[in-house]
Amino acid sequence: MGRPANEAIAFMIHELQLPITVQEFQDIARNDFFDKAQESFLTCKAKPGVEKLVKHLSENKIPLAIATSSKKETYDLKTKNHQELLDLFHHSVLAPNEAEVKRGKPAPDVFLVCARRFEDKPSPEKVLVFEDSPSGVLAAVAAGMQVVMVPDPRVDAKLCKNATLVLNSLEKFQPTLFGLPAFADHQ
Repeated sequence: MGRPANEAIAFMIHELQLPITVQEFQDIARNDFFDKAQESFLTCKAKPGVEKLVKHLSENKIPLAIATSSKKETYDLKTKNHQELLDLFHHSVLAPNEAEVKRGKPAPDVFLVCARRFEDKPSPEKVLVFEDSPSGVLAAVAAGMQVVMVPDPRVDAKLCKNATLVLNSLEKFQPTLFGLPAFADHQ
């Protein structure tokens, strides 16, 4: 409708003569979404190739971190069943919960903050980002980092053009293309 959310909700409530306030509508929608998301997040599996890549990089002493736009509540749900894998990461930066992250993706803030938290504080061009969203790719590129995009198949190919490399699965990732150690089964 091209209106701010509160206006659109108020318009809909008025037009449909619903006996509810804007805040009540938002609370119901948020709770309903969270219930459905919780179910989905608790059963989600890592994307194909993620576990192999994370373990490989960790075994080769390549520092890993997570830079996400997820709020803590959502992040905790998404990662609850993946703690063993998460233990291999040096740190996580959750943009909505970080005062240092002033702007969300596609601004580079979350990636720059994340890079600064590594012990060796790598320069942006030495950081490789793995992303699934077009705004995340733009953020990584704006930060001066290389980015491998593994988009959802429904994402328009035009939105992937800024990535350094686009793959349909992390199973096809070749670390040596980025100066990283080869997988043991590909030497």
